[in-house]
Amino acid sequence: MLGTFKAVAPYLKFNPKKVAIDNGVFKLHYRWTFAILMVATILVSSRQYIGEHIKCISDTINQHVIESFCFFTTTFTVGKHMNESSLKSGAIPHPGVGPYVQEVDEVKHHAYYQWVPFVLFGQALMFYLPHLLWKSWEKKRIYNLVNGLKMIGITRHIGKAMTVGGRDIPSMIETDTRVNDIKESFKNRLSCNEFWGGKLVLCEVLNLANIVLQIYITNKFLGGQFLRLGLWFLREDWQGPMDSLDIVFPKVTKCEFHKFGPSGSIQNHDTLCVMALNVINEKIYVFLWFWFLIVLIASTAAVIWRFFTLFCYRR
Repeated sequence: MLGTFKAVAPYLKFNPKKVAIDNGVFKLHYRWTFAILMVATILVSSRQYIGEHIKCISDTINQHVIESFCFFTTTFTVGKHMNESSLKSGAIPHPGVGPYVQEVDEVKHHAYYQWVPFVLFGQALMFYLPHLLWKSWEKKRIYNLVNGLKMIGITRHIGKAMTVGGRDIPSMIETDTRVNDIKESFKNRLSCNEFWGGKLVLCEVLNLANIVLQIYITNKFLGGQFLRLGLWFLREDWQGPMDSLDIVFPKVTKCEFHKFGPSGSIQNHDTLCVMALNVINEKIYVFLWFWFLIVLIASTAAVIWRFFTLFCYRR
């Protein structure tokens, strides 16, 4: 199992000695959120953790055929059977599963489960894009600045240049010259540095815009029910045979398969499907609801603070 997630490990490493070109809120996007979404993508794509994604019961149709058909088309639930009272009384076997009249009863088709890994992977890339943009603009300026100054504390105690452990330590005169060059370069390029800092602010705003966009995309992807998902989870008592998450992520669904009979007439085969994949999907999206909320609050506070500091600087 650990080998499966090995590709995500480099993004979770913490190196306190590494020169930071951004802040902690920025890292929430391109490091932590990116890693979380990649782990989620691996989970929903790996049958070894949840078994077969779908299992269907049919009387005369080949099981492999009916399972492939129902997974690649859509399964559905009946709206009037999303009723916990009917479930407790034994009128229906599962939430959303029961007899219905076509063109009369409301049914809800579920096709999102086919696209979950692709959407999660695409969202992971979108969280990483502002970081790539900032790296292309930053061009290791901060790294070179820090690397050029890190030996100042040592050179104050030595008079000449030397090499220790394969690293060159400049002399005190050379260090003073380097510091003065940096000072003059910084003063002579104030306008350039201001424009460069503006790019960092732009990337922080892009992070905020992106998290708002991802919440909107996820909500549309789940049929407009993502915004309430976390609230439903918090209000749920988990005592009855049906919970609020079954509305969005049904564990058992219906599927209809049509084929020609011996005389050429169309035969309708009603199928019951167990959606093992939704057991993982509901956990992922409930977690993402809380995580996106945290990232949204942190990103909003970071942008407000950034503009507040810019305003105070201008004054």
